[in-house]
Amino acid sequence: MLRKQELRHIRHIRLRKNLSGTETKPRISFYRSIRFLYAQLIDDTKGHTLMAASTKDSSVQTSIQQGSLKCKEAGKALGSFLGKKMKEAGFTSCVFDRGGFQYHGVVKEFADAVRQEGVKF
Repeated sequence: MLRKQELRHIRHIRLRKNLSGTETKPRISFYRSIRFLYAQLIDDTKGHTLMAASTKDSSVQTSIQQGSLKCKEAGKALGSFLGKKMKEAGFTSCVFDRGGFQYHGVVKEFADAVRQEGVKF
């Protein structure tokens, strides 16, 4: 029997078959651990990470209330922070890689916050 993490990894591989980021339209890779949220902007043609953000960053933590960093507010704060950084760098469109996680809750709040900053998926 497969564990939850192994099933998520299989879903992620299945998603990544069709997703690829370019220099003009990079891929946002999202990962949710038990304690923190991570997001990277990746150019798959060169294999470079263009920018990264996580809820460990002090600039993201200031906009989150005291308490759980895994809540929906943390996803919303991380998404708006990454969206602002992307707009400053000149990226207006991207491809969203949800990392095999179901598109609801924290993942949906993150994606909606990035979209509210003006970045299109």
